[in-house]
Amino acid sequence: MHPLLAAVSGPANDTPVLHVLEYGVIALMWLFFMWVIRAVWVEVRPPAPRLTRAAARAEQASPPPTAGADRGSQKGKRLRLHVIRPEEHVGQVFEVNEETTVGRAPGCGVSIAYDSYASNLHARLFWGNGHLWVEDLGSTNGTWVNAERISERVRLGRGDLVQMGSTVFEVGR
Repeated sequence: MHPLLAAVSGPANDTPVLHVLEYGVIALMWLFFMWVIRAVWVEVRPPAPRLTRAAARAEQASPPPTAGADRGSQKGKRLRLHVIRPEEHVGQVFEVNEETTVGRAPGCGVSIAYDSYASNLHARLFWGNGHLWVEDLGSTNGTWVNAERISERVRLGRGDLVQMGSTVFEVGR
């Protein structure tokens, strides 16, 4: 061992207190890294499916719908997209026309230019056979409906959650 190292790491530096401090610093570093990983996970995970208050009341008040029942709009009633995340845009409501594009591009019917995780042309919403449908337009981060990534067009109904980038919409009236 080098004489300078022997002087620095002599018997006075091998006390139990230093060992406890060593392990404490290592434990704090692990806790910090776990905290960072948790914070990242919370930001990038898809939203958990949830029932809206109206959907929960309707579920309690009426019998379950039969197969083939219309989950979306009835004649004359249009569905809208309500922003529920990010918090600074909560309350924004977007009408869905016969065909509406969603993305960061200026020409989109639903502009989410603030969302850096969304693609320029992220998804398309359209009406077909009296139902509202969504399809991903080859976006980088995908389109999610009720916490499931979609690969083909999916029919939407009232209360469904749609995530494009980090923006989460709730389908409602």
